[in-house]
Amino acid sequence: MFLFCSRPVGSAEMDSVLTSKPRFHLDLWLCFTLQTWILDVGHSVATLVLSADWVPLNRPGTAEYLHILSNISTSLFLLRMLERSPRKLPPIAVHLGIISIVTGTSLHLVADSVTQRLLLIGYQLHLSVRENPVMKSVRPSSLVDTFELLLHFDDTLGHLLWYVPLFLVLFLFFSGSFCRRKQEEKMPPAGWMLLAPNAAYYWFLITEGQTFILFIFTLFAMTATVMHQRRRGLVLDSNGLFMLYSFSAALFLVAVWVACLWRDGVLRKKHPGLIYVPQPRAVFTLHLRNHTSSSPSSSI
Repeated sequence: MFLFCSRPVGSAEMDSVLTSKPRFHLDLWLCFTLQTWILDVGHSVATLVLSADWVPLNRPGTAEYLHILSNISTSLFLLRMLERSPRKLPPIAVHLGIISIVTGTSLHLVADSVTQRLLLIGYQLHLSVRENPVMKSVRPSSLVDTFELLLHFDDTLGHLLWYVPLFLVLFLFFSGSFCRRKQEEKMPPAGWMLLAPNAAYYWFLITEGQTFILFIFTLFAMTATVMHQRRRGLVLDSNGLFMLYSFSAALFLVAVWVACLWRDGVLRKKHPGLIYVPQPRAVFTLHLRNHTSSSPSSSI
């Protein structure tokens, strides 16, 4: 869906969309919030906090099963969102997009599973692969290249195949969430209730997934779309307001997160370059896990 432009909506079809009364898709956003927090965020939390003794290390654990369900539910949700969007895409583009997401999430699943096992033997997420004490003792040393390849599949290829289609679908849905000025609606109470968890999930997506560039370009495109549609006498409906407020709140959360960790030299070494957005799991292994493991109760 991403090598092709969206199919323009016909004038008659667009007029029917604009003249119909806008409604807030509570079922869509509620399902999105539940599946992202229970499955997507849930598998990352399970990786760090659940005991590894529950299942053999050579078998999938709770985190892996949550990850598998997340991969399936994400694709289903995006298909449902495309069905609700006034702007339609060619079927071949939809198929390519879903295949891309499934491939990216599958690569991420495998890499996360290996990383979870490495954490049990002392791997530190706040360090690069070669700087980890565990990797310095690996023999032959050429095996470190294999782990770097695994990390590349996860953090680069997997994330691109997963997050690029995700943000494009979100933007496509947003671009169709407009109505005429006389139909302008405020966001309903249900939208305000879902705003905080939705924004917090976008914060997780940006920080843990390292998708700040994709996120900020999507936000800029959303803002430009709003300015363009205002010249045509159109304003955001309740769904568009919900998305714009969620993205704006997520940007604020990321700014606070970066400001709190701005002077952390270890994390800055982990995330070099102009864009510095520390990963929550790296912060956990650097500050929380080490502190917990050194407490008296951890040795009982």
